[in-house]
Amino acid sequence: KSAILFSKACPAARFGVRADRLLAGTVPAVWKTRTKGESGMPNMHRLRCSVFIFPGVIIVPNSGGTAVDRGNASFFGSKTRKENSFMSEKIDYSKGIYDARQLGTGRMLILGVQHMFAMFGATVLVPLLTGLSVSTTLLCAGLGTLLFHLVTRGKVPAFLGSSFAYLGGFSIVAPMLADANGNLTVANTKMLPYACAGVAFSGILYLVVSLLISTFGIRRIMKFFPPVVTGPIIISIGLILAPSAITNCESNWLLAFVALGTVIVCNIWGKGMVKILPILIGVLVSYAVALVTGAVDFQAIAAADWFGIPLHQNAMGLFAIDGSPEFISALFTILPIALATMMEHVGDIAAISATVGHNYINDPGLNRTLLGDGLATTMAGLLGGPANTTYGENTGVLALSKIYDPLVIRIAAVLAIILSFSPKFEAVINTIPTGIIGGISFVLYGMISAIGVRNVVENRVDFTNSRNLIVAAVILVSALGFNSVGGLTFMVGSVSINLSGLAIAAIVGILLNAILPGNDYEFDAADGSDAATSGNLQV
Repeated sequence: KSAILFSKACPAARFGVRADRLLAGTVPAVWKTRTKGESGMPNMHRLRCSVFIFPGVIIVPNSGGTAVDRGNASFFGSKTRKENSFMSEKIDYSKGIYDARQLGTGRMLILGVQHMFAMFGATVLVPLLTGLSVSTTLLCAGLGTLLFHLVTRGKVPAFLGSSFAYLGGFSIVAPMLADANGNLTVANTKMLPYACAGVAFSGILYLVVSLLISTFGIRRIMKFFPPVVTGPIIISIGLILAPSAITNCESNWLLAFVALGTVIVCNIWGKGMVKILPILIGVLVSYAVALVTGAVDFQAIAAADWFGIPLHQNAMGLFAIDGSPEFISALFTILPIALATMMEHVGDIAAISATVGHNYINDPGLNRTLLGDGLATTMAGLLGGPANTTYGENTGVLALSKIYDPLVIRIAAVLAIILSFSPKFEAVINTIPTGIIGGISFVLYGMISAIGVRNVVENRVDFTNSRNLIVAAVILVSALGFNSVGGLTFMVGSVSINLSGLAIAAIVGILLNAILPGNDYEFDAADGSDAATSGNLQV
């Protein structure tokens, strides 16, 4: 027989002790197992601060060490309706809930669905803009989130969805092709696997930085990636993507303006979940207009199956790692983007820390969160999905609901995986007209650049300092200038390598920052506030 002892000050060393999280995790727990030679219960007079729980009864010792019956309890968490009502009345949401199990299974599922909706609009928008599979993207988001939670020991309540920061790399390596009407709606199936391979290797770069942080400390490593470097790179990503937004809008300006206007209204005047879900609401409202105007084609939905495997061998980055010039050029184009997204990751973890009230940069540590994000991104690239990143929308849901248990995030991840196995659901998503995608991307790409500006402003980069002006100027002109002429092509032996404008900008910016005197940037490891608080480059 076993007894569970709850206490903050009891002499736990005397018993076989293990930490646990029972009864909402609000009181430290001790597990007492009878060992050979022991009999019955421990001396209750020695445990005046403890609570004994047996199936069906709670016994609380009073100040004199005598046991007092405090009523019924269930060891396995199954409660009657009356007990559930009593538990609900005792929940104090104002201080936040750190163990969602006390809310019951039904409420936890609802919270999981809420987190899934929060990430959904932005996550499925990336494959619509790049030509990737929606189903594969949802699968990679769900699996990536679960992998991240495994690496971070289930401590960080973060959801990993599709990263918009890599859209610039995809547009260079595998640009969308024109259909019969001249709209850029056809996926570049030849080059997409190479772009995914580049994404997979960018995830490995996360692992390298994680190892360096573990070895040399975060301050030394972050000195090479100050806001004066990462800010202009983020600005460049949005500006490079801007022409494609206009091209998509041209297919149907009415739908584009409806989508754009809805996103703006939700962002400026929205309250609660409306403000957190501007992309999803913008798509839904404009899609309703598209239905009324007859701009939606339902033929693909009728032909799609209800169930299917969300992986496609011809789209996987795993089979594009062939050493070809296309593969090498894709690496040089996409790898530098990881430098910006890693700073974004730091800012997101800092935002989650501030929301929850726990410093995740120190526990479980930035090295572990970067490792989890990097492994998730590598897995996604190998399977043919976009890069993953921590989502600011889900951080907004945490702040709104005050339910901080990572368990509800994992429920959302499982729901995303379930949806990924339905080709019919993917077919519904693919019926979204190009004009709607253009309207969403119109504001999205501008927001990416604006977030880069915010990154520089919030970190008080001193542009009266000539050194900082030179670094930012060279990065911006390299990114936009070289991109306009197709990048820089050179030969290494018999292999032709093409460096995109983003790749050149990142390399030159990091080198200039390291060489020029006056680099006084110091990363604040206490809260990560000096990082790129980019809200994961989402609206």
